[in-house]
Amino acid sequence: MAWIAGPDDDLQFLNRRWVEYTGLSQVEKPKEIRKVAIHPDDLDRIERRLAVSIASGEPVEEELRFRRTDGEYRWFLSRNVPLRDKRGKVVKWYGTATDIQDRKRAEQLQADLAHTNRVSILGELAASISHELKQPISAAVMEGQASLRWLNRDQPDLDEARRATAAIVKDGRRAADIIDRLRSLYKKTPPQRESVDVDEIIGEMVLLLRGEANEYAVSIRTDFAADLPKITADRVQLQQVLMNLMLNGIEAMKDTGGVVTVKSQLGEDGQIEISVNDTGPGLPLGKADQIFDAFFTTKPQGSGMGLAISKSIVESHGGRIWANGDGGRGATFYFTLPAAPAETNPPVDAA
Repeated sequence: MAWIAGPDDDLQFLNRRWVEYTGLSQVEKPKEIRKVAIHPDDLDRIERRLAVSIASGEPVEEELRFRRTDGEYRWFLSRNVPLRDKRGKVVKWYGTATDIQDRKRAEQLQADLAHTNRVSILGELAASISHELKQPISAAVMEGQASLRWLNRDQPDLDEARRATAAIVKDGRRAADIIDRLRSLYKKTPPQRESVDVDEIIGEMVLLLRGEANEYAVSIRTDFAADLPKITADRVQLQQVLMNLMLNGIEAMKDTGGVVTVKSQLGEDGQIEISVNDTGPGLPLGKADQIFDAFFTTKPQGSGMGLAISKSIVESHGGRIWANGDGGRGATFYFTLPAAPAETNPPVDAA
């Protein structure tokens, strides 16, 4: 679909495809046309973006839903580009809209699968998670009882009572942190990219999965490179990738025990490289290239989606993921992510 508008948003032309799709052919009242054609949830956003674009003379690109003649809304990618005269003055706006309904449906399916995968894994971790929560709660109860004993003495020991109270606060915050991490993983929200510290996220997942690892006599070790730049990523999606890879390592050693090592370093190409290594039996011989395929699994109860989703997440962040350990002892999964732009990581003032 396409259209032409004057410099002040006065429509001058609507092509046949637009008229056939929307059933709207008026050209004198663009705002009224948009009010009828655009989904109500998108309308205010689009009007604001158009107003800013017209005022600045800058092109605008937005995803929105247009109403079809039968009342169904479909997703489109809309672009508006200015035509300028020799003096740089905007004389016309050219607009196009490309149907992206299938792409949006695929993105939603991928998001639903990723969320289902997270919830399924966390359901399996319920016992481990309850153990993680029980520790700080039990410690807080014991410190509370100790505080009461110090206060109930003939000569109350206020210093010891303060110490016990401070410990209660610390344990309470630890329990709250565990709950916050679980809520972020369970919550179904749109991807939100932000500047994040890779080592911090690894540390969060080590704490979350420690109980599961201990149950199978597996220890988790970390090896962090110093002064790594931050990355721009969706925190929850990165947590999911690490959770999938670390749980795979733990499960590979559940009958024998062993060590999972999570390492971060700066790769030769300037990207951040994270690896998850286990000391288990290694990958199935000849299957290293298939393990990231959807629905491929070597587990009796596996869905075959964990690694496929991890690959999709990493690649959507501009990185790549691969594995070593084909038929050998132990397996190592690697993935890389681009470092955030330099301005996101300002130099530290030594002074």
